[in-house]
Amino acid sequence: MRVCKRILLALSGLLGVVLLLAAALFAYLTITEFRPEPTEPITVEQGTDRSLDGKSFTVLSWNVGYCGLGAQSDFFMDGGSTVRPEDQSVIAQNLSGIETLLADTDADFLLLQEVDSDSKRSYNVDEAAALRERLARPSAYALNFSCQYVPYPLPTIGKVHSGLLTLSRFAITEASRISLPCPFSWPVSIANLKRCLLVTRIPVAGTGRELVLVNLHLEAYDDGTGKLEQSKQLRDFLATEYAAGNYVVAGGDWNQVFPRSEELWPNTHRSLWTPGSLDPSELPAGWRYVWDPSVPTCRLLNQPFDPADTENTQYYVIDGFLVSPNLEVEQIETIQASFAFSDHNPVLLSLTLGD
Repeated sequence: MRVCKRILLALSGLLGVVLLLAAALFAYLTITEFRPEPTEPITVEQGTDRSLDGKSFTVLSWNVGYCGLGAQSDFFMDGGSTVRPEDQSVIAQNLSGIETLLADTDADFLLLQEVDSDSKRSYNVDEAAALRERLARPSAYALNFSCQYVPYPLPTIGKVHSGLLTLSRFAITEASRISLPCPFSWPVSIANLKRCLLVTRIPVAGTGRELVLVNLHLEAYDDGTGKLEQSKQLRDFLATEYAAGNYVVAGGDWNQVFPRSEELWPNTHRSLWTPGSLDPSELPAGWRYVWDPSVPTCRLLNQPFDPADTENTQYYVIDGFLVSPNLEVEQIETIQASFAFSDHNPVLLSLTLGD
């Protein structure tokens, strides 16, 4: 009887310690939670006084998957099992491949998502700094995931500092971070993404107008309401900028399939992850979603990439652009990078300034 009592006391004490540690962790994460303002100015790195001085220009969008989601990777949130690559060499290899592709493509503007600056999942490599150094352009970086410790799964994700990076061949006169609605409440919100728009302004020579670039990465793992609220705020912001006479391009990872793309790339793995759907009827007159359905822009991370395994490989077209009526679309192309360095392929858009 005494032995049983001692065991119960020991178990009660252990449970008390566990609960105390859990409470301390939640208190720490709540106190240190990333709470950005609705709108915040962003420092522009590397200056130039060159305005956009031609009629035509190119914009490339790419979710680089924190350089940890290349062809050899899977991910626990998509039905896979891993939390991060097995070692830092994977990050280095993917980062090098991403840098080379971006340099070779040489687009005028680069809109990059999931760029880590100090995260356990990418072995604390400052990818934003590395890309800025390699590409040597005016740039702006805005955090959309900043947490001292993400306590799930096991092993845990740990510290994450990650965000959106925009690089420009031309002068960025102003950059700002605009917060988007967060669909998660406490305690899930304390260790989750705080989505945003990274807005950069490029002067258009001889016009007094601006090219307004919006880098975005909308909600992925919500029940759908978050994507809808974020999309509405985005449309309202874009309409205001267009009404002011500016040229507007929004590009990134929408986590929503572009119209009719599922006809070519049907979702046969809805039990694992299902993106939302973009609805062109919600757009004001003259605005256009622009995408390339011929090549998928994203793959499901339920397993390492194996294009021969058609039964278990799932593709999506969730990366692309929304452009204002005063821009003419010349060409849209998804670059076939075969998901070698990221679970997304880059998308390249060619545009011409209109009236």
